[in-house]
Amino acid sequence: MEDMDQGGIDLVAGGRNKRTKRVAPKSNDVYLKLLVKLYRFLVRRTKSKFNAVILKRLFMSKTNRPPLSMRRLSNFMKGKEEKNIAVVVGTITDDMRIQEVPAMKVTALRFTETARARIVNAGGECLTFDQLALRAPTGENTILLRGPKNAREAVRHFGKAPGVPHSHTKPYVRSKGRKFEKARGRRNSRGFKPHKELQGHRADLSTAARRNQEPHQQPPVENDEVSSL
Repeated sequence: MEDMDQGGIDLVAGGRNKRTKRVAPKSNDVYLKLLVKLYRFLVRRTKSKFNAVILKRLFMSKTNRPPLSMRRLSNFMKGKEEKNIAVVVGTITDDMRIQEVPAMKVTALRFTETARARIVNAGGECLTFDQLALRAPTGENTILLRGPKNAREAVRHFGKAPGVPHSHTKPYVRSKGRKFEKARGRRNSRGFKPHKELQGHRADLSTAARRNQEPHQQPPVENDEVSSL
């Protein structure tokens, strides 16, 4: 019995659940915490999936709440402006590429000054989430939108090492020149070195290309043939 007491623990099938998620925002913003309190109440009392999604997105980090431009917003809302309210848990930014802004009702955590002015001047409305809770407590006639998460410049540096075959990753290089990251792909100590088979294949390709570029030379004509002509 003593040996059994010192044994391991019985885990349910699937092992330990190590998945974690936010259950509250990390930000200390008082107004954000008030919105969380409001939407916790709405989730509990309405059983609405819309409110649950809003609450979950209020917990997210700023990276996971990317901004949405006016151009994308107007494209998403084309033909739906009159009846529906666009909802973005993030920032609405201005876009000079769009000339005419339709009259839209938009709810967001934040608007840039120019974006707010353009929406209001077009006859639209810029709403806060507490105003949205009064108008649509269960999320009826709303369109939930998000900005492009992978549009950040930092994402271009993710992936395979720069210079590796079939890699499109942007390198963290100070500038282009003779002294900046020129040894990459030549030796293992500088990032990587291609496999020998791949190097041989590249050499074959280069020699074949060189042969194709050389002009075709005709064989020399003998003197007897020239005199007979």
